[in-house]
Amino acid sequence: MARKGKVSRKTKETEIKVELNIDGSGDYKVETGIGFLDHMLELFTKHGVFDLKVACKGDLHVDAHHSVEDIAIAIGEAFKDAAGDKAGINRYGHAYIPMDETLVRVVLDLSGRPYYVPKLGKLRREVVGGFPTEMLEHFFRSFSTHFPMNLHIDVLRGRDTHHVVEGVFKAVTRSLRMALAIDPRQSGVPSTKGSL
Repeated sequence: MARKGKVSRKTKETEIKVELNIDGSGDYKVETGIGFLDHMLELFTKHGVFDLKVACKGDLHVDAHHSVEDIAIAIGEAFKDAAGDKAGINRYGHAYIPMDETLVRVVLDLSGRPYYVPKLGKLRREVVGGFPTEMLEHFFRSFSTHFPMNLHIDVLRGRDTHHVVEGVFKAVTRSLRMALAIDPRQSGVPSTKGSL
């Protein structure tokens, strides 16, 4: 069964369309209006080895906040739709990602219960490529709420803000890739409750 999700979201602040194929090949088409966020979602897709299309028209003349938040919500909803009942998945995922001086650790559980623990440290730059760095924490809070998971992000060290943000996106997607992979020995949902 294909694990695909499609979400359309329209408010007075943003209009967003997302298409996702969990079992893709790393293909992407991303147009958010925020150059650095485009780059992050492209590498998120490539390293997660799924397919992702994102188109957003947002009120960037006001601020990037609405677009970043609503994109995270829509992508989270697309993952939730695509993952279905989560039968056969590994459920848990983790990754360590180095980027020069930066080291990021992410651990997650696709439990169906949102709980988010970010330890991002102090980001030295307020904006990178039109992306307000304070939105890094908010992006993954919105994502992990709408694709309900227990998500721990730890920036163990890092000085270059670009490296820190990129390391976080890569570590989250590598963890997702592990958690969403099908375990051939797993029959049904990986929970004694019978649902996630």
